[in-house]
Amino acid sequence: MGIDSESDIEANLQIGPTDKGMVRIYVEAGGTEIPMDFTPDDAEEIAEEIVAAANRARGMKTGGR
Repeated sequence: MGIDSESDIEANLQIGPTDKGMVRIYVEAGGTEIPMDFTPDDAEEIAEEIVAAANRARGMKTGGR
């Protein structure tokens, strides 16, 4: 499975600050928990990548529309 492949896996995503001044992205799926901590600068870079991907996705045509 690649990043372009659809998946039927459901996951929960939470994002928030930690008590150590980091930004945590927490993913839980199928009984697996993945906490990922980032510096605020790295978190902003990730946010910029998400926005860029959303903008690219908006520009794509979906089947039948």
